[in-house]
Amino acid sequence: MAGGGFVDKRGARAHLYEYKITSYFICSCIVAAIGGSLFGYDLGVSGGVTSMDDFLVIFFPKVYRRKQEHLQETDYCKYDNQILTLFTSSLYFAALISTFGASYVTRNKGRKASILCGAVSFFLGAILNAAAKNIAMLIIGRCLLGVGIGFSNQAVPLYLSEMAPAKVRGAVNQLFQLTTCLGVLIANFVNYATDKIHPWGWRLSLGIATVPAVLMFVGGLFLPETPNSLVEQGKLEKARQVLEKVRGTTNVDAEFSDLIDASNAARAIKHPFKNLLSRKNRPQLVIGALAIPAFQQLTGMNSILFYAPVIFQSLGFGSGAALYSSAITGGALVVASLISMSFVDKFGRRAFFLEAGAEMICVMVAVSITLALKFGQGVVLPKGIGIFLVVIICLFVLAYGRSWGPLGWLVPSEIFPLETRSAGQSVVVCVNMIFTALIAQCFLVSLCHLKYGVFLVFAGLIFIMSCFIYFLLPETKQVPIEEVYLLWEKHWFWKRYCSPMENGMELKKEEKV
Repeated sequence: MAGGGFVDKRGARAHLYEYKITSYFICSCIVAAIGGSLFGYDLGVSGGVTSMDDFLVIFFPKVYRRKQEHLQETDYCKYDNQILTLFTSSLYFAALISTFGASYVTRNKGRKASILCGAVSFFLGAILNAAAKNIAMLIIGRCLLGVGIGFSNQAVPLYLSEMAPAKVRGAVNQLFQLTTCLGVLIANFVNYATDKIHPWGWRLSLGIATVPAVLMFVGGLFLPETPNSLVEQGKLEKARQVLEKVRGTTNVDAEFSDLIDASNAARAIKHPFKNLLSRKNRPQLVIGALAIPAFQQLTGMNSILFYAPVIFQSLGFGSGAALYSSAITGGALVVASLISMSFVDKFGRRAFFLEAGAEMICVMVAVSITLALKFGQGVVLPKGIGIFLVVIICLFVLAYGRSWGPLGWLVPSEIFPLETRSAGQSVVVCVNMIFTALIAQCFLVSLCHLKYGVFLVFAGLIFIMSCFIYFLLPETKQVPIEEVYLLWEKHWFWKRYCSPMENGMELKKEEKV
């Protein structure tokens, strides 16, 4: 079958790839990466809004009364309300459903079309949330935001990975994480300012989400489509023009030939979601589509991002101090992203996963011990202990922000072959959003019932996922995106599924069928 032919040819051509870092390439990637700010702004703004008294009085009066009753004491269960957490998690349930529609648009209409669809939906959701008069309007607005995030999170990482040369793909892809972190940081400062504007400050916080949506839409109108997507759509002449412009050279024969070979394989696949289940795609399915997006949320980081102001208020911080402390963690996330962008293509993905994983385990254990000894007895935490908690949470954020945060999007976006790339990314986003929604919905009730033990649970999960990375993820740094499949054929475990002999046997079975 043809598959074996272009596999070998691509392997022989990778050293012939040429590129320059052009201004056209840089501008395209920066504009596309704005999509991350949609996700980040929402992550940062939700927790701050749900801790504002003016918001709680209108939509969650029971939570407001409970908060006032415990104003002078610490209480794990102060914010335990499933409707309140549904305000946060409904967005992610909508995102996971919309990602399957996003897969169709991304594959058949292009990455650019998905980016534009995401911007429009997010804009409408932000307007509806800012104007909300009841919980129904809030939830509908959140669902529209979720559709926007489902489309943008599906398309933007793919766009960045496909536009980037192999040697800098890690840094370029992490522009998505950087803009996500900047969105979180900006949202924290917005919340800190609007908390002082009564009684409509929370509306301003939610409404400002229209700004990144407008920037993403206007910028998206001028974005070039990726050469990979253009080849996939059969627009070969246009694809070569874009590839030459992005790479800054006309000598793109080798890379363009690989794109065509990959596209030929993609066209042979009529049902990409079904193809994901084939034996030869087992590593991508298990690692990229299931494990990594689930593990990214099970680190516990998004619990901190969602509910940082709520957590700090529960620990006895005042409203202003809580928002200020969460802004510090947002700043740490941006610093961590810059560190990861600078070194991920030098040290590799595995090194960041494993080193940061050990640090995150230590921090979670330290948080648990501190809370077990000093918290939950109706007494406000001493100032020194409060500062210590903020510092070690910042250390956790720094570790996550250079490992599971950016790499949770980078690694899946670079390991799928072209024929299953859009379908695979849809499953990535879907699984990510399922676990994001579950964490958002369950964290506050878990904090209420497990108390400090919830952080020990996260520590145990991080240990398990670090072992998974150590044994099952090969290093993908500086490997051309259309040649990552070769890593599975050499891996001690995955070669039993992906060796050329195994793939040949699978093709024969398919031909018989």
